[in-house]
Amino acid sequence: MKAYKFILIFILFLSWSCNDDFLERYPLDEVSNETYWSSENDIRNYNNGLYDKVKNDDIYPIMMGLGRGPGVIFYEGLWWQDEMSDNLAATHPRAVEMYKVRTGNFFVENNPRIMGYKGWDLIRSINFGLANYDRAGLEPDNVNRYKGEARLMRGWFMSDKVSRFGDVQWIGEVLNIDSPELYAPRDSRDFVMEKVLEDLDYAIEWLPADWGNGENPGRVDKMVALAVKSRICLFEGTWRKYHGLQNASFWLEESVKASTQLMNEGGFSLYSTGNPLTDYRYASSSTTQEGNPEVIYWRKYESLINSHFASRLFWNYNGGATKNFVEDFLCTDGLPISISDNYAGDAQIEDVFVNRDPRLRQCVLNPEDKVMLNYPNDNFDYPRLVGQSGGRNKSNTGYHVVKHWNAEDEQRPRDQHIVSPPCLRLGEIFLNYAEAKAELGTIDQNDLDISINLLRDRVAMPHLTMNPPMDPRYADVGVSSLIIEIRRERRVELFLEGHRYHDVRRWKQGPKEFGDSDYGIRWDEAAQARYPGARVESTVIDGIPYIDVRKGTDFVPSFDESKHYLWPIPTSVISQNPSVTQNPGW
Repeated sequence: MKAYKFILIFILFLSWSCNDDFLERYPLDEVSNETYWSSENDIRNYNNGLYDKVKNDDIYPIMMGLGRGPGVIFYEGLWWQDEMSDNLAATHPRAVEMYKVRTGNFFVENNPRIMGYKGWDLIRSINFGLANYDRAGLEPDNVNRYKGEARLMRGWFMSDKVSRFGDVQWIGEVLNIDSPELYAPRDSRDFVMEKVLEDLDYAIEWLPADWGNGENPGRVDKMVALAVKSRICLFEGTWRKYHGLQNASFWLEESVKASTQLMNEGGFSLYSTGNPLTDYRYASSSTTQEGNPEVIYWRKYESLINSHFASRLFWNYNGGATKNFVEDFLCTDGLPISISDNYAGDAQIEDVFVNRDPRLRQCVLNPEDKVMLNYPNDNFDYPRLVGQSGGRNKSNTGYHVVKHWNAEDEQRPRDQHIVSPPCLRLGEIFLNYAEAKAELGTIDQNDLDISINLLRDRVAMPHLTMNPPMDPRYADVGVSSLIIEIRRERRVELFLEGHRYHDVRRWKQGPKEFGDSDYGIRWDEAAQARYPGARVESTVIDGIPYIDVRKGTDFVPSFDESKHYLWPIPTSVISQNPSVTQNPGW
């Protein structure tokens, strides 16, 4: 990615003259707001500073990549987000802030937690720019493009805060230290999300479809804004539907509109070489997205410029995929394992991959793929469990994660990793479209065929139809079998892309999905003989023992519906402004 750096432009002042203007001269060694805004380049460089800010995925968790660049980072970026969900079973102390959330063992803290109630300086920077862009004297059509950039980031950021905290303060102008807004209560969710939608629609109206500068990735454009709107409006619509709020249909319809426009006008298509065994994981494990027709936006990492260390750090500390995640993959006949005659069972780990959706072995290591993937750059047999001797990687569950795996990148020197996964891709838009249509009750077979079934075609799986059989595991959820299958498709397709935790919250399925422990492979006598030295606990499920990652720890999962759908407000925030009251249950 062309690294955006905020460049201070030093203005040369007019020559001295003998009049009163001399007394109003600005310091020659400073850039002042009165003199800065004089050209399009000034506006562009100012907005470059916004891009620079949002590279920090902890403080501004919107345009997610793999962190801000060099450094030992254990929770920033796309891959780590699933550690807050039932997809991964992390236990390492370096991942504790994530599995605190996963297990419901997080509390009211004095200061903002990771990805929490912070980052408000971004809003101030955006508002400051919006108050000054017009001073450069550009034509409205030109300056509005840059306003669109800023307003897209503001709407995106504020929607994230609403998703985590509910009501928040909407700040639409630059505040001073004595501004009364600093001591005002939180604004309602309805009001803030109306403002968010205004920002998103403004960005869609004014951002160009292509900036025409040849940069890849470059500045956010109209298609990025449509993708963000598709995502945000789906979240808001389903949150409102399942949490008993008003106007759910309005937001779902807005998501459909954005998805439809992007699908029709964006010119994107799914990445495919015709190989169902490798195409799905290509984007997540690639060092570049240039030439990938599926990618809407990405952040490029370059060695010794903004490279990261994530290919090793995430690999070391994610704990492995869970039994629950693995069991959600369909069999090759298109049926869930609970009702398919093709399911080969889990007596040994190799059986799990027999007759299954090809995406499973592109997410989780099949021992037969070790050589092909060069996993994990050693000569030991895998899987290897915690406690076993030898090997460069140990799993809590036995299900090593490989969707992100790039053997060459993992071997690069510290802080020189360059895998660059997408921030936004067409596959997500297909899923947003299908889910919103299904929730509205307006979906038909053609809708499935132009969205989810294209994802299934890529991996040679049978098409989803309008009346799939109900998976007994989800018969008690209270939604149609079609919605169950759309949700399943979303979980499978978007693994490690930052969605699962937020999806479960918006569907109001916390107790069912997050209330149980995280399990791993079968742990019978044969497994104990195969994996000598493993230090694991087990629990019997339907008469069969399985690894139980949380058993006997301080992080046994629980989900309290009275509070865990939203995060607590830090006490320092309430101390500074008592009008910002605490969220329910906290």
